[in-house]
Amino acid sequence: MQIAAPRYSWTQHCGFHTATSPSTYSGHCTSIYAEVSPTIEELIDRIKMWNLSRITFNNLKQSRRLSYAIPSTVFSLQNGSSFMRRFCSLDSHESGGLIPPELLRNKTVLRPDSDIGKYADLVTRVTNFHCEDKGLMVLAGDVFDVPIRKDIVQRVVRWQLAKRQQGTHSTKTISEVSGTGRKAYPQKGTGRARHGSLRAPQFRHGATMHGPKPRSHAFKLQKKVRRLGLKIALSARTAESKLIVFEDLEVPSHKTKNIVNYLAQLENTRKVLLVDGGPIDDKLKLATRNLQYVNVLPSIGLNVYSILLHDTLVMTRDAVSRIVERMHTPINR
Repeated sequence: MQIAAPRYSWTQHCGFHTATSPSTYSGHCTSIYAEVSPTIEELIDRIKMWNLSRITFNNLKQSRRLSYAIPSTVFSLQNGSSFMRRFCSLDSHESGGLIPPELLRNKTVLRPDSDIGKYADLVTRVTNFHCEDKGLMVLAGDVFDVPIRKDIVQRVVRWQLAKRQQGTHSTKTISEVSGTGRKAYPQKGTGRARHGSLRAPQFRHGATMHGPKPRSHAFKLQKKVRRLGLKIALSARTAESKLIVFEDLEVPSHKTKNIVNYLAQLENTRKVLLVDGGPIDDKLKLATRNLQYVNVLPSIGLNVYSILLHDTLVMTRDAVSRIVERMHTPINR
């Protein structure tokens, strides 16, 4: 007597939103058929269903990544050297999936068909200057996976540059310009126009009327808009796989060649921004001082404009934690 084979959808089994499939995936999804001797017709049906599910799975958008993790190792199913990966639990047995539960806790694990800007928590690999594996870290979705809005970024950048503008421009009025104060010629009898001073605006070396004076170009911008701009900048670098999390930024010496060799291991990198949690180490300052394409900031100084000026953002664990805490702090009205 044969037992009817149950049918499970991949949505129930792996968290995917795809067609129903009666197969396993890379040996991690458990078998969905009872262990019985199938007939020839059942084998043909299984092969047809497997081919259909495989075609459906391969038709997912190529820009979306599917990655899976096993303890202390991260694998990507697409070519690329990016550190940022989106994860899906490919096992439904009692162990709770391939990602350790103490890492996830109540975090949301992204599915492969999730777009950016869904406020879903991300998992990233932690490394260091020597490309050593230092474990995994969860990035808060409300900070590193918010919708991209260029208008907010533009407002924040304008606000930053306006505050940075010196505003020391100054012109001289008629009371400040150098020159004599005597009357040029008599009021009457010459047939010429009446003039009282040779330093009036219409004369050469004269004063400037309504010219610029020293002032502040800063304008007010709501705190929630500034905070949202920083979240968008971080989310953009995360979506581009240009956010790298380091365990720390310790360097053995202040030699610049060490930093050059370390950063040469990063691919497609032109300008790098290193962000540490606390004060910057003196050796790191000296090592990066002569490199035009490397800048160092503490987490308290991280801003939208600096992120946009650099194509790669390297943050330490401590810096990520402090930024998340800073973004979650209530705004003082």
